[in-house]
Amino acid sequence: VVFCWIFNMEKYWPAVCGLIFTLGAVVRFNIAFAADVASSSKVKLPKAGHCPRLLNVIPSHKGCVCDEDCPADHKCCVFDCGAVCVPPAFTKPGLCPRRQWSSGLCAELCSNDSDCPGEEKCCSNGCGHQCTAPYKVKLGRCGPPQGTPMCAEFCYHDGDCPGEQKCCRTTCGHACSEPC
Repeated sequence: VVFCWIFNMEKYWPAVCGLIFTLGAVVRFNIAFAADVASSSKVKLPKAGHCPRLLNVIPSHKGCVCDEDCPADHKCCVFDCGAVCVPPAFTKPGLCPRRQWSSGLCAELCSNDSDCPGEEKCCSNGCGHQCTAPYKVKLGRCGPPQGTPMCAEFCYHDGDCPGEQKCCRTTCGHACSEPC
């Protein structure tokens, strides 16, 4: 029976070979086409920086949809007036110090870290924003809280303390002390 089947298949070999060849060509074309599509459709990453908190410059372009619609390094940012292209804002390293108990000047003296000189950051002062030296963490750690004669905040972060001293908790506030 098997012999008869092979004998009868002999007249179909040209058609079977043609079918296999065609199938191989289709698979090869699909692989080549997929590789071509993958190389031409590169992933577009957003531009560096982030959108500023406030619009305080004249936009370079209006009606953008994504960063690619904007010239040079400008970013597409949404404000009350709609989507516009503006220069990016950058976040400087470090953290804003803890706000002091009293509130500061009720004015917006900066809107981003980019507005501040040197290492200063644009930080909330309790009522507005102003350029402030960033929170600094010195080496070492604070020991157990020490008793103080009065409740007070003698420092707000390690950067407020001289030399290698750290701003450590007391039983009622913070004060500069030698690290452990």
